[in-house]
Amino acid sequence: MPEAHAAPPLVSIFPFVLMLLGIAVLPLAAPHFWELNRNKAIVSVVLGAPVAVWTAVQLPLELAHVVRDYVAFVLLLGSLYVISGGIYLAGDLRATPWTNVRFLALGAVIANVIGTTGASMLLIRPVLRTNSERRHIVHTVVFFIFLVSNIGGSLTPLGDPPLFLGYLNGVPFLWTLRLFPAWLAVTVLLLAIYWAWDRRMYRKETPAALAQDKALQEPLKLHGKRNFVLLAGIVLAVALLPPGWREACMAVLAVLSLYLTPRHVRVANHFSWAPIVEVAVLFAGIFATMVPVLDLLRLKGSELGVEAPWEFFWGTGLLSSFLDNAPTYLTFFSMAQGLGLAPEVAGMSHEILVAISLGAVFMGANTYIGNGPNFMVKAIAESRGVKMPSFGGYMMYSGAILIPIFVLVGLILGG
Repeated sequence: MPEAHAAPPLVSIFPFVLMLLGIAVLPLAAPHFWELNRNKAIVSVVLGAPVAVWTAVQLPLELAHVVRDYVAFVLLLGSLYVISGGIYLAGDLRATPWTNVRFLALGAVIANVIGTTGASMLLIRPVLRTNSERRHIVHTVVFFIFLVSNIGGSLTPLGDPPLFLGYLNGVPFLWTLRLFPAWLAVTVLLLAIYWAWDRRMYRKETPAALAQDKALQEPLKLHGKRNFVLLAGIVLAVALLPPGWREACMAVLAVLSLYLTPRHVRVANHFSWAPIVEVAVLFAGIFATMVPVLDLLRLKGSELGVEAPWEFFWGTGLLSSFLDNAPTYLTFFSMAQGLGLAPEVAGMSHEILVAISLGAVFMGANTYIGNGPNFMVKAIAESRGVKMPSFGGYMMYSGAILIPIFVLVGLILGG
């Protein structure tokens, strides 16, 4: 436990707020500026460096802890990204509703092993290729973001960044299996809604399009299979190795993937370093600016009046919708630790941690900016000619489909 000290001044949270607002607003307000990772790095340095210097003087132990978490966080995401980028699923199946449901269900399962980013990058191109002869596929990409890029990755710390940050902060590796009932219920419900929707859209396709889809079938073929062994190594490293050895092992496995995977596999996957560099530079700023915020919440969290599980679910979820869900998770995680309730897991009750975890992972799907893979999937779909909904248009989908489901989850949690 850190030594007792005075709470950081309120002004110290402003860089963190500005950092998250920049991530939320700049992609929409200044897209040409924001598309360069160099400019993202400038924003991170301008906002993060002064806070890092202040923290090094005032809270050196907390800064060391956050630096350790950042390195582990980036190495996990980077190794999963590199290794999954060496797996290419070729082929073109008939784009029936049942085929698409199987793709979404597969993504919701494997997201727990290779992460929501890895699963999204592995499957979005085969999904688009399979549905290329159909005209009505926007809803398929939207549900893909719901399930594969977000909600699917609820069961392990590998699945979604917030859960890994929880693991780094004392949540046992297998604790997230407590989320299985909610994961199963929401996943099955969304798959059922999608199946009914896609059946209706399938009937609207022209006979010519369906005939072409049937004629251009190509069996699925998996390339880069040896990377599955490396993915198993990542799982074992995270679950079994102590800090330091864990990160070293993840880095070695990523290098092995680069060395062992034939170049044509990554070319076919359109593998690029840009997405993971973007994550690294943005989260450098987030991790640097959030230290005083987390410390303030640990010390003053009990004064904010947020105590019930359903309040943590909606608080975490709504902020995760418009900010990034990983720092939002840590913010409410620290707030819960400051309540002084039964310390059943990581300084809080199981019910509170379930609510925070579900809010962060589930509601990252509410907007394009709630979770990193969302914008990546949107960009890939648009590059293939799919006219994706605007920011507000996407929220009409999530508001009509996801929010009623989340209301039911909130009621089950007690509110």
